[in-house]
Amino acid sequence: MSDDIKQLRNYPVAEVFKNADFVDYQDGSVVSKTLINKSAGTLTLFAFAAGQGLSEHSAPFDAVVEILDGEGEIIINGQSHLVKCGESIIMPAREPHALKAHQPFKMLLTMIKA
Repeated sequence: MSDDIKQLRNYPVAEVFKNADFVDYQDGSVVSKTLINKSAGTLTLFAFAAGQGLSEHSAPFDAVVEILDGEGEIIINGQSHLVKCGESIIMPAREPHALKAHQPFKMLLTMIKA
């Protein structure tokens, strides 16, 4: 098995799957699961229980959020965006952002380190 395939060990290889099935909700919590962590970037799944979130912070790289279930509030530079299942938003590098779950939602965070 190649090193690239080993890196994908959290994913089924050559099979159809849904990212949302790889992370479960937990009452009162934010659950995260890193699927890929390489020098080029990361793929991380999150499940936010209602009322949970991530406080304002910034990251050194652009990040793409894809909502997999429910809808979440993504605040970038003080501007609120309601992002729904099937939609995505880019959080620019070095820009302050926060996330809030008014209802449960799951997301895939893709960060490319360049």
